[in-house]
Amino acid sequence: MLKSRLITAFILIPIVIAALFLLPPPGFAIVILAVCMLAAWEWGQFAGLASRSQRIWLAVLCGLLLVFMMFTLPAYQHALHLPQIAGSLWAALAWWIAALLLVLSYPASASLWRHSRPLRLLFGALTIVPFFWGMLTLRQYHYDSDHFAGAWWLLYVMLLVWGADSGAYMFGRLFGKHKLAPRVSPGKTWEGFFGGLLTSALISWLFGLWAPLSVPPLTLLVCSIVAALASVLGDLTESMFKREAGIKDSGNLIPGHGGILDRIDSLTAAVPVFACLLLLVFGTI
Repeated sequence: MLKSRLITAFILIPIVIAALFLLPPPGFAIVILAVCMLAAWEWGQFAGLASRSQRIWLAVLCGLLLVFMMFTLPAYQHALHLPQIAGSLWAALAWWIAALLLVLSYPASASLWRHSRPLRLLFGALTIVPFFWGMLTLRQYHYDSDHFAGAWWLLYVMLLVWGADSGAYMFGRLFGKHKLAPRVSPGKTWEGFFGGLLTSALISWLFGLWAPLSVPPLTLLVCSIVAALASVLGDLTESMFKREAGIKDSGNLIPGHGGILDRIDSLTAAVPVFACLLLLVFGTI
């Protein structure tokens, strides 16, 4: 299992970096659209859609919604404050605060949504749609003056998330004794949690030394800390939904890693939250 995870990671990481820096905005949008449709397909399990045809329709409807939202935007790179984008990012902030409450009070909180398919579908929309707009909005950051500025920001957030995940795994394996959320994800520990934050902080410091991230240090620090915390919440939230659905992985599309949602669960929280804080709360546009 570990060998296949490493091989897959070594293949996927260069592909992701190449997509960030080499694809033009329309091509990048198509790739993220495909990822979101696959994520919606997998979310169908969380919503109780048992048949393949139902989950296909869910993926198609997700894609149509995102395409419709894109076609309603004039001059996309100047449209951050339009309702489709700003509304999605603010909704992400509200949703992940609500998700934190659901995770903290689980399994009691599950009684509110366990038997409601519309609610579980709404949770999926609040997870996937803001992720889509967070990715596209960060990629378009200062695109007129620097085609790669947004790519650096996205790479930065991804490294924060990957650092938090890898650090949590290593510190948890070495020092983990105290359970972080035993009713949601028994394998996660407080030692791993703080180890992940420490790893993210180190990555943030090193990346800030070399990459062209032209924002005030305090703004970057606040956005980075909250994004790292959000990444943990994204992981725990997906674990909660998987536990309710009675499944271990969201899918088997990626060898050794499970499904698309298993790989982007942390990013679905970290990316839109980071984008909302950086671009809307602090106004770094």
